[in-house]
Amino acid sequence: MNERQLSRAGEGLQDVQEVDVAILGAGAAGLMCALEAGRRGRRVLVLDHADKPGKKILISGGGRCNFTNLHATAANFLSQNPHFAKSALARFTPADIIALVEKHGIPYHEKTLGQLFCDRSAKEIVQMLERECAEAGVRLALETRIAKATRDGEAFRIETSSGILRADSVVVATGGLSIPKMGATGLGYEIARHFGLRIVEPRPGLVPLVLHPDDRDQWCDLAGLSAEVVAATAQPRTPAFREKALITHRGLSGPAILQISSYWQAGQPLSFDLAPGADVLAPLLAPNARRDPPAFAQALRSIFPTRLAERWLALHPPSDWTNPSLAAAERQLHDWTLTPAGTEGYAKAEVTCGGVDTADLDARTLQSRAVPGLFFIGEVVDVTGWLGGYNFQWAWASGFAAGQVA
Repeated sequence: MNERQLSRAGEGLQDVQEVDVAILGAGAAGLMCALEAGRRGRRVLVLDHADKPGKKILISGGGRCNFTNLHATAANFLSQNPHFAKSALARFTPADIIALVEKHGIPYHEKTLGQLFCDRSAKEIVQMLERECAEAGVRLALETRIAKATRDGEAFRIETSSGILRADSVVVATGGLSIPKMGATGLGYEIARHFGLRIVEPRPGLVPLVLHPDDRDQWCDLAGLSAEVVAATAQPRTPAFREKALITHRGLSGPAILQISSYWQAGQPLSFDLAPGADVLAPLLAPNARRDPPAFAQALRSIFPTRLAERWLALHPPSDWTNPSLAAAERQLHDWTLTPAGTEGYAKAEVTCGGVDTADLDARTLQSRAVPGLFFIGEVVDVTGWLGGYNFQWAWASGFAAGQVA
């Protein structure tokens, strides 16, 4: 970036009082939108209150950035309109972000279930976006707080801590409410409401669950133990997730729990298949087999760590050792229900479910149907992906879609 540095906060907004496109938020969606709009010859300014771009990218994937998922389709997203994401996802696919990553020589690998991670550091993804933006002539104003955005004749007026900005188009890429220590705010929702767009009530997504005190007393001293499960809600037509569940000091976490948390509704039970694909107690039903607590515990250890097997037996002993009782014990292993007390909230949530109502946006461009020139992209929209690179793919795709027309 020696020849074409991105303009940064030290230059303030005095150099750029009027622009074609103002993008609010220098995350994955905002930067992708910026580079695409810049490539079209648009004068683009990206504003962010943070001191560096892509801060959420930098902490993602344990610092290695799970930048996409090979299998991303609209079916991997939660929204009041399950079809809304199809258009953007079809026009900027995992193959497109992979091509950009490979163009910059960033090594990557598939970890599991189509999840692609950088081999080295998430910093390389941020640097890639910065280089692309610089080459497209994009300007970046960091440490710049946005007070409000209003209509100013045919243009928009944005009041910031560095001065007043006029823009033909405004793209809101401010993210959601998750991880407030990273600076998350409700600014995007405030702007949407000001312009008359509806908001699907935000809530934490991909978030650990908290148990009621009685359940916590029974399980949480086993914090750190995990097992593969299938987690599901009681709601019809919602997906089930087969991955690891982890006991924590306050409840449950791990991939299966984070996944199902986005679909869970307060007060409803969750169901768990604790032994997916296994007939755990079959050894006890063999001719001349032992039928007693040690044999039961040994069978459980085929699916659980020893301490977890012992706890399950202590809390769920069969009423006797007859075939019907063992069959009932087997069924319970495959359909255990538990009602969480709540979630760990936005502080531990990876994403925010809900957001700007997709009914008020054009699916192809992400532009407001009622306010020409106003766009919403990324996490601020009511489109929430599964764990495993899907939310980054939505950021790239929605940013690309808006960048083609903003």
